[in-house]
Amino acid sequence: FHESIPAGKQAIQRLGEQHGFEVVVSDDSSMFNDETLAGFDAVVFNNTNSTPAAGALLTAGERAAFQRYIQGGGGYVGIHSASGTERDWEWYQRLVGASFLSHPAIQELEVEVSDRHHPSTEHLPKSWTRTEEPYDFQTNPRGSVHVLATFDESTYDGARMGADHPIAWCQNFEGGRSWYTGMGHGSEAFSEEGFLRHVLGGIEWAAGAAEGDCGATVYDNFEKVGLVEGSQLVDPMELAVAPDGRVFFIERAGAVKVYDPATERVTTIGQLDVLVQHTHGLNGLTLDPNFATNKRLYLYYSPENGNGHRLSRFTFDEASGTLDMASEKALLDIPAQREVNAHEAGSMAWDEHGNLFLATGDNVLPGQYAPIDERQRNADGQGTSGNTNDLRGKILRIHPEDDGTYTVPSGNLFAPGTAGARPEIYIMGLRQPYRLHYDKESGALYWGDVGPDANTSNPQFGPLGFDEWNRATGPGNFGWPYCIADNRAYVDHDYATGTSGQPFDCAGGPVNDSPNNTGLRQLPPAQPAWIYYPYNWANFPGEPPFPDTGNGGRLAIGGPTYQYDPDLDSETKFPEYYDDKVFIAEWTRGWLKTVTLDDAGQPLTIDPFMGTTQFKRPHDMEFGPDGSLYAIDWGSNYGGAGRGDPNGDS
Repeated sequence: FHESIPAGKQAIQRLGEQHGFEVVVSDDSSMFNDETLAGFDAVVFNNTNSTPAAGALLTAGERAAFQRYIQGGGGYVGIHSASGTERDWEWYQRLVGASFLSHPAIQELEVEVSDRHHPSTEHLPKSWTRTEEPYDFQTNPRGSVHVLATFDESTYDGARMGADHPIAWCQNFEGGRSWYTGMGHGSEAFSEEGFLRHVLGGIEWAAGAAEGDCGATVYDNFEKVGLVEGSQLVDPMELAVAPDGRVFFIERAGAVKVYDPATERVTTIGQLDVLVQHTHGLNGLTLDPNFATNKRLYLYYSPENGNGHRLSRFTFDEASGTLDMASEKALLDIPAQREVNAHEAGSMAWDEHGNLFLATGDNVLPGQYAPIDERQRNADGQGTSGNTNDLRGKILRIHPEDDGTYTVPSGNLFAPGTAGARPEIYIMGLRQPYRLHYDKESGALYWGDVGPDANTSNPQFGPLGFDEWNRATGPGNFGWPYCIADNRAYVDHDYATGTSGQPFDCAGGPVNDSPNNTGLRQLPPAQPAWIYYPYNWANFPGEPPFPDTGNGGRLAIGGPTYQYDPDLDSETKFPEYYDDKVFIAEWTRGWLKTVTLDDAGQPLTIDPFMGTTQFKRPHDMEFGPDGSLYAIDWGSNYGGAGRGDPNGDS
């Protein structure tokens, strides 16, 4: 028996008086009959509790009547220990969403509110501090229910659920509506304005008196539809969705293709002569913001007979349905070594001012730790990523002009005319930025960055390897090859003598004294990563800050921010729940997740998306004009010169 039951009864009665609905309080289970239940819009289980040993609350006939009531459109509200009720009744457990397992001691903790649109949570802060008896459940209900809020297990002791710990949710269930909160243990909760409004919104939604979407995190509400598959797609690199819904995409061996949803056909519109070696090839594609009228698109590729990479503009000829190869305007050539396998990146994005971002890789030999072998130019990232006079290992920001040239907008990392620094640089200190997306509403730029291979730290060289997802709202230095993750510093190791010096100064700004550096010696302070993760958190020295990323192989893929359009007439647009959420993907672990941001733009929660759907190797993502998410799923094979996996790509 929960001592808060009387307080809950009184609180719900007051809510009814204040908000115009009638409340009947009863402990008489005989009211669970067809005639009586028909007079109610919702039934509240207020901290009820029962076990098979102690006996059920409802008889078999009462259970059958309640089941018919829900299936006829009735509403259910469960508070706290309602999930520990009728534990031998499988249907009731599905109605609630999850069954109580255990709980640690009552303590202060953080509740992360991921849905700020539902009437039961729209008033709550993104991070809600409260004292509660934190329930663990026998199963995680995500995927079967719509999760409204979660517990942050790092803020309290004794949790058993793991990184994803739902605590409030709702669902449309067998014709009726079910809303549950695992909070509300103590009597004091029913005097808290925030909690009372939480319960009020749940009652009103369950009763059908308030609108709210309760399907956004239900996996079965989403479907992965293959548009282009198999032999039509080999080594896909990047896609872009035109305003009319056509999907333009590129393959590493140089093909530019279009999928037309009107005909469901794929057409090759152009073929570039590219070097397909190591990670060279056709790596980047973006459509001009005014593509609907000017038919321009931009490609980033490795010319077969060149000495690096080229950013070019082409015009698509609608009449012939082909890329006008003679229309090429080469905006920018970036010299790069081709002798050893390296990182080339190549993704592109636009801001609201018509400025083009281009991500470039560090173009040096991969390794376990920081590439700072000053004896070998191809193994020294200080000559590329850490070099302010080199465009590799960067995100560039330029403004393409009509004549096929570009200008440099103000506000980049280095002002034009700065000796030893290229003005095109917006972000420096990157290894393999993969893939690039810009959110025009927040002005934030997002990308993944693929890190080095070390599985453990080494005092001679520095920290273990991490992949990162990063967010920038202005220019900056993200540290590579001197710093990684939350500004963990590499050690200044001399490969010629085999001796190690001091760790680099991340906060103050590393000093680049490599003989391969042609730029500034004193670099800007390094910015810590937005999200970072190793191969295995067990090797991390401390409490995992982002356990939601899991363990396994590593290859971070940056994704877009969803912007909900209430006026868009589309049956496939994503729900409002996903408004302002950032989508990220993991190439080797085969998952997509969403990131909910706090008010400072930092990760509040990292939640699974379509968690039961198989993604082989998600590679690029973009929201189309219909509000659907378009994605490249590479397939199961990687490493061939244009081979890919013709049976797996989609």
